[in-house]
Amino acid sequence: MSRAATLSFFRFEGAGARSWAFGQMQFARRHLRAIQDLEFYKLFGTGTGEGFDLKPDFGQYAILGTWPSHDVAQARIAEAAVFGRYRDRAAQHWTLHLTPLRCWGSWAGAEPFAVQDGRSEEALAVLTRATLKPRNIRNFWRRVPDISARIGANKDVIFKQGLGEVPGTNQVTFSLWPDLDAMRAFAYGDGPHKDAIAKVREQGWFREELYARFRIERSIGGLDGVDMKRLAA
Repeated sequence: MSRAATLSFFRFEGAGARSWAFGQMQFARRHLRAIQDLEFYKLFGTGTGEGFDLKPDFGQYAILGTWPSHDVAQARIAEAAVFGRYRDRAAQHWTLHLTPLRCWGSWAGAEPFAVQDGRSEEALAVLTRATLKPRNIRNFWRRVPDISARIGANKDVIFKQGLGEVPGTNQVTFSLWPDLDAMRAFAYGDGPHKDAIAKVREQGWFREELYARFRIERSIGGLDGVDMKRLAA
């Protein structure tokens, strides 16, 4: 398990750049596998609307990686040709360096994050990943619009994005919060998210799931609409 994680977002403008980025969902994988010290990686598309819609956003993609340390991660991302091609073609790019603070569950049978001692009293990141059982796909996505509307109206959330590993069945959510209390108020307060969690547990919607919480160590680059000052507050 890795002690450092990165999540890189890339936004593309224009038909040529977007077409290239879409093609990399297939072609970039072998180049990522060849990067020294990259222990675990996933390549994602993203959703539209509040970020969690089934309709894909063909202008934005993301790459998750785990590494032995943040210094190694920063060096490899800076020097790897595949990351360079993404940066060269993207209109905007943003990489977050994350230290796992809590994690349970598995990802395709793996446990990619090594949890560190400590609790973040500052801004934190939360990542969830689930593989839906086929019979529960419709029930799950029927609840998503209400949850998306609630998180979209939440003044505490700094950033939120749905990530598509396998469209419709393997879903990842990523969000940034000013502190643990704000995140817990959304996740466990009365409303559609709490109700959906209850249904998941009662009816066993997921074949596999993972929850991870991170301290934000570094933020490099940025995306329009993300208030970087709130991350540093």
